[in-house]
This record gives sequence, structure tokens and C-alpha cells, in this order.
Amino acid sequence: MGHRQILTCLFLLSLIPLSAKALPPPSPAGGNYLVLDGVDDYAVLDFETFGYLLPDGTEEFTFEAWIYLTAPPDKKDTTVLVILHQQVDMVIVNNEGQFNELANAVNTDPPKGDLVLQMNSYVDGGFGRTLAFPISVALNQWYHIVHQVKGNQVTAIVNDFGGTHQNGFPLGHDRDPRGLRPKDFVLGGFGKIIVMPGRPPTKAFLDSFTGYIDEVRISTEARYDVNKKGFMPDDKFKDDAKTVALWHFDEPGGAQQFSDASGNAHHLVGKNGAKIGNALAVEAEGKLAITWGRLKQ
Repeated sequence: MGHRQILTCLFLLSLIPLSAKALPPPSPAGGNYLVLDGVDDYAVLDFETFGYLLPDGTEEFTFEAWIYLTAPPDKKDTTVLVILHQQVDMVIVNNEGQFNELANAVNTDPPKGDLVLQMNSYVDGGFGRTLAFPISVALNQWYHIVHQVKGNQVTAIVNDFGGTHQNGFPLGHDRDPRGLRPKDFVLGGFGKIIVMPGRPPTKAFLDSFTGYIDEVRISTEARYDVNKKGFMPDDKFKDDAKTVALWHFDEPGGAQQFSDASGNAHHLVGKNGAKIGNALAVEAEGKLAITWGRLKQ
């Protein structure tokens, strides 16, 4: 009788619709990932210890990651959510029509939807940045995002969409003459609101990302050819001679130190609660045994 009751319970549980918001999403790369609450936590490489990851004047590079955003910017107090920041910026912003001019400059259609991914890199020897395609994104979805430069060619990729234009420049360091922008390499913001002076002052210039980040890789080559189709990786990123830093975030759940798999010892440290979350493999998504295991958690 006991076995029948267990089987009946498992059958009934399989019929219950599961909320994507309530359950941790599986990583497309498999394994665990970095969890950020969007309040004040982040992962960091201290600038005084590590400096900049790429030399000034680097002419070919790729920054890429998997991201899953669970909350939009607060339109009252926050305009920018930081995914990654230092020599390259990857941020999420509210789409309020401000990208029309930029889209025209890089010869693409303005992004549609409420949220936009914007990726830029600093220009060698100046205060400007490269122009990058603004691309629409949504909540509660995994995205593979890429920003790469090869000479004057700038490429932006989100999942299987890729676009290239000819407005690139060699990579530079963060030339902030006022010293207001932190120089540390960070994932997920800085745990505080930074107010940039102006009339009126710009509030929440670099604020915290809410959601999950996985498989961050920085390379000294342009890894993707936009003339080909199918950009999304189907496995974990590989380490090779062109890899400067690579974080798989596969440490045990709750860990707050994240190893660099490139062998270059760029080991990230979680601050204010940034930690590894236990995830499930995509391949197992929807199976009864996995459903049962999730509900037990």
C-alpha cells in the first residue's frame, strides 16, 4: 500500500504547474552559477591586487557570459543594472527611446521592449567608448551575451543574433578624470548607488544586477564570426592560450570564492552575500525525478 501511495503522490506532483519564478532555473552550461540579489552583493577582483585584465591598446578581445535577469531596473531610483564592469561594460537599462540615435549611428533598428542590453568598451588614450548594438532582452530568460572587438570591427551577440559595425577602437583603461568610478573588476554592480555630479545629478549610475550569471570568459581574440549561424555554446566555455579569465561558478552551493579556470589566478570574491546557487542541468528539465527533487528543496 505504501508503494501505491508514493506512486500516486509522484503522479499528482507531475501534474502541478511549476512557477519559473519560484524555482531556480537550470543553467544552459550545466552545473551551478553565481546568484545576485540585486540589493548590495557582487563579485570582485580588487584593482590594487589585479589591476586591469587586458593591456592598454589591446586590439582584439572577447567578453562573454550567460545571464538571467529576474528584476528590471527601478525606474524611480535606478537606471543602470551592471552585469560586468571595468574595461568593458555590460549593463541592462530601461528602454525609454534614448537608443534611437545610437541605433541609427550603427545602422540597425532601435530596440523594442522595456529592457535593453548595452555593451561598450573604453577607447585607448581617450575618454570615449566604442559604440555597440543596443539589443532588447526580457526577464526570466537565459541569454548568452558577447561583446568583442577586432581592430575597428565591433560585434555584439545575444543568443543567435549577432551584428557587426566598423566603429571599433583599441581597448583602453577606465579614464575617469574625476575618480568617481570604481576601477575594480566586478560582476553584479558595486553594492551601492553612485551619484555622478551634474544638473541634475545622475543617480544610480552603477547599480546591482538581480538574477544569475554563469560562464564568464575574457579572451584576447575575437572568438565569433558573425557571418556564420549558431553562436550559442552547447557546453561550458573552454580554456585555451587566448583565455585571460574564465569562471564556471561550479563551486558548491553557498560558496563565496570563485576560481579562475584559466590558470591565471583571477579568483573572484563574493561580497555582501554573493554566492553560488545550486542549479539543475537543462537536459533534465521537466523530468519527474527532477520535479520531485525541486519540490523537496
